[in-house]
Amino acid sequence: MTTETRQKLILVVDDEPDVITYLTTLLEDNGYATDSAVNGTEAMAKLRQLKPDLITLDISIPEKSGVRVYREMKEDPDLAHIPVLVITAVTGYGGKPEVFEQFLSSRKHIPPPEGFIDKPLEDREGLLRKIADLLA
Repeated sequence: MTTETRQKLILVVDDEPDVITYLTTLLEDNGYATDSAVNGTEAMAKLRQLKPDLITLDISIPEKSGVRVYREMKEDPDLAHIPVLVITAVTGYGGKPEVFEQFLSSRKHIPPPEGFIDKPLEDREGLLRKIADLLA
């Protein structure tokens, strides 16, 4: 690996400033470049502009829900390849993340998200491993 390798860019989408600060700091401290968005409209604009290597996506965000952002992304040929790590307290359906993941991909042509982590974010090392795996 050379020192000229471009940093992987991660777009952090969350409406909670503390979560954005935590994630961007953690990611930058571990060698990633970051940008952030606080709502679905801003997220879609930054996705189209920046074409990040990965997106962390909260489900409960204003303007466009995370579900809508996810579905729009996966329906757009220019964005569909970007891995999505859903980070949310909304696990829905009895607190079972796998059921919520199935809901996200309930349209035939939309795949489930590449990763799912529920809040609160307690396993920092697990989060970093998951991100590294998705970017490998």
